[in-house]
Amino acid sequence: MTTTEFAPEALSGLIGCTTTQGIPTLYAPRRGGQVTAGLFFRVGRADETLATAGLTHLVEHLALHRLQLADLHHNGATANTYTLFHATGDEDEVVAHLNSVCAALRELPLARLDTEREILRTEAAGGRSGSNSPLPLWRYGAQGYGLSSYDELGTWSVTPDQVGDWARTRFTRENAVLWITSESVPEGLDLTLPTGTRRPAPAATSALRTTPAYICGEDGHVVLTSVVRRSTAAAVFADVLGRALFQDLRQEGGYSYAAEADYTPRDADFATLTAYADALPQKQDAVVGGFVDTLARLRNGTIAQSELDSVRGKKLKMYDVPDFAAASLPGYALDLLLGHRILSPAEHRAELAAVTVADLHEVAREAWASTLLQVPGHRGVDWAGLTLAPQYSGTTGVTGSSHRSLESEDVTLVIGDEGVSVTTPRGVVTVLYDTCVAMTTRPDGARGLTGPDGFAVTVEPTLYLDVTPDRIARIDAAVPEAAVVRLPARAPEHVPRPREGAAQSQRSKDSGPATWVPTWLRTVGGRLLAVVAAAWVLLGGFTIVRQIIGPDGDLGGALAVALIEVPPVMLLRRLYLVHRMRRR
Repeated sequence: MTTTEFAPEALSGLIGCTTTQGIPTLYAPRRGGQVTAGLFFRVGRADETLATAGLTHLVEHLALHRLQLADLHHNGATANTYTLFHATGDEDEVVAHLNSVCAALRELPLARLDTEREILRTEAAGGRSGSNSPLPLWRYGAQGYGLSSYDELGTWSVTPDQVGDWARTRFTRENAVLWITSESVPEGLDLTLPTGTRRPAPAATSALRTTPAYICGEDGHVVLTSVVRRSTAAAVFADVLGRALFQDLRQEGGYSYAAEADYTPRDADFATLTAYADALPQKQDAVVGGFVDTLARLRNGTIAQSELDSVRGKKLKMYDVPDFAAASLPGYALDLLLGHRILSPAEHRAELAAVTVADLHEVAREAWASTLLQVPGHRGVDWAGLTLAPQYSGTTGVTGSSHRSLESEDVTLVIGDEGVSVTTPRGVVTVLYDTCVAMTTRPDGARGLTGPDGFAVTVEPTLYLDVTPDRIARIDAAVPEAAVVRLPARAPEHVPRPREGAAQSQRSKDSGPATWVPTWLRTVGGRLLAVVAAAWVLLGGFTIVRQIIGPDGDLGGALAVALIEVPPVMLLRRLYLVHRMRRR
């Protein structure tokens, strides 16, 4: 084992700092006998593409495969910007565990890849997505930090070569940080890993054209996310917001049971602020209104000094936690991994003491400016100054072959040379081939194309007119191979079919020359009504003629007048009334 010293000045005298075989290492003792260690790598879901989503998670599972039956407590975690392997046990056990993880990363058991694919899909099927799961997609699109909203499509498509290359280039010693609760770095560690480079966190993308914005989500949940600069004031504001929501929505309003807020680092410079409140169906409007009012108060109205003092006092208590240095190791290690500034306890205390109410107002305004709010159902909150997030692409659509929907004559699929579009009365959704981030394929011809903005077009040959195999081949030839995800065949009952009523109506409209006949006249009931109407018209016409000519009148002249003027008017009126009745 090779160690060399490195010493961030802020940690001097608090935490030991060294490098272990090229890996920066932080250590501090903890009472209790057992040792906990964590090995961070700066790679996560945000580094993948939609077509390879799950690649990092697969590496994590493969690296832990041989260790699943170990007696010590251990696990792995794949987040947006990092992967963590951690273990707690006796020192020898932890050393053996870390050595085994690194050995597996050097030579992954790729023969087990198909099994781990199935395990990840099972894990995803059994897990429950959170109430805020759609928000990253709407904010960032189908890339980077938005991928946490998606299924791990890469579990279907990535090859052994891709998995092995990902491990060799991302799970390197230069891209790692180790922390361990020990008085010194234990003997016997073998953390040999490939050489590489430290990779910065991915740059953030945006799928929102303006903020603050809102989307419609599940009933019972109001969720807000904002992006704010990482700062002590922003972390304090998150706690102030949580306290305010709890007081306004639960204690005073009685609208919510849970009302809270959270501050989570996203990368070196920015953090995600998340706020949440639940609501019963009959109180959802009140919760949305109260939520918006609380945010308005914090950015424009009054934040009591007592609120700030209470939160500040709570944060200062963390320095009284037993073995504070050991407890702070994961946070310091993650800041080092992401390249964020590291504050000593004295520097952090000074920043906490310097936070003012005016600072919190500034953070509140910054948070509001980037707000994405999820409201329950189909409520609108335009009245609060928020704009509905884009529901359609910003383009006019591609040109090419048009394929009418078999369920709605107002919907058309267009397959062009540049991409595919679906046009509806309200807008157009377009995915261009050259920027397509993923295209799922099925043996039955179905194709699902997703663009970087998160908009998607699903091509189901069974739901559109004349989507022939050559049209599908045209799409396949244009989409980059790196974006293709091949899914297995579906059971026949899972292949979508037009709704029965819609399909029958569409076939009737396409049945040939007789399409001029009104729909109501093609039914048995409609024809019967037409016969009755015709008989009534003839009887009415005869009666009128008798009235015109009298007992001695000119039958020929009167009949001519009746046939020319009366029956056509009465017939048209009767047909019109019958048609109106049928439509109603």
